[in-house]
Amino acid sequence: MDHMEPDHAGSIRLLRQQYPDVQIIGNARTFGMLQGYHDITTGLYEVKEGDTLSIGRRELSFYMAPMVHWPEVMVTYDATDKILFSADAFGTFGTLDGGIIDEEMNVDHFWDEMIRYYSNIVGKYGNPVQKALQKISSLEIKTICSTHGPVWRENIEKTISIYDRLSRYEGEQGVVVIYGSMYGHTEQMAEAIASSLAANGIKNIVLHNVSKTHASVILKDVFKYKGIIVGSPTYSNQLYPEVESVLNKIETREVKNRLYGYFGSFTWAGAAVKHLAAFGERMKWDVVAEPVEQKQGLIINTYEECLALGETMANKLKNL
Repeated sequence: MDHMEPDHAGSIRLLRQQYPDVQIIGNARTFGMLQGYHDITTGLYEVKEGDTLSIGRRELSFYMAPMVHWPEVMVTYDATDKILFSADAFGTFGTLDGGIIDEEMNVDHFWDEMIRYYSNIVGKYGNPVQKALQKISSLEIKTICSTHGPVWRENIEKTISIYDRLSRYEGEQGVVVIYGSMYGHTEQMAEAIASSLAANGIKNIVLHNVSKTHASVILKDVFKYKGIIVGSPTYSNQLYPEVESVLNKIETREVKNRLYGYFGSFTWAGAAVKHLAAFGERMKWDVVAEPVEQKQGLIINTYEECLALGETMANKLKNL
């Protein structure tokens, strides 16, 4: 039992009912969850960090990987066929539409889905992922069996490198513009900033209207790109609710090392920019420029400030 999350281990009680003498191998934290979820307390074989177990022609070894992404997680290595059973690590969203092993399919669409999976499921736990990667770095791995997505054989090096980069919060050159808009004015600001980014040499630009884009996709791009610009209208002296919801998700994942810009609009009392400033301070991100704030409709002066914000962000990114 490498991972006790019910989408993987939910049928373990049925297995024990059908095969009452089966031994369940796990660590001490696994067994606490086995009791809590399934009231199983007998027939258990405990393993610790680095233990080995011979089962016929195979010799298994066990490496603890706590918080990747639950505390009981471990990975199992089969030294005979060089297989790493990695629990949720190296997983990806997406169905297996016929093929199971990466050699049997076109896996191009899985790479962005791997980033989306990591950012939404594992994202907060960069340091534990780095520790787990160090533990398996000395193993000769010919196959990775993750519990989500394809079995990896041809793409092992790329798969591990993606998890390594994401767990170090290393963003690519590009900018995510996240915004909410009630009457279209904040959206006009976002589009002006995006056009300036493009005019100043940034090719990877993604605009996300929080009322239309699923939060999991926004989080994926936050992990993928180095620059983040957020805009919000003032809503009852707070942030636009969908903007606030996305920012809470980003903050929960403790995303590090980002360049940050922000902007906002209001009709009679401005507060969004103040809240966006506080968010940036909590994240300890590098603020690239003064924020842009617009009262009511977009005017030429504010439009030019939006262009300047985009230009400053572009220059910062290109100079990294």
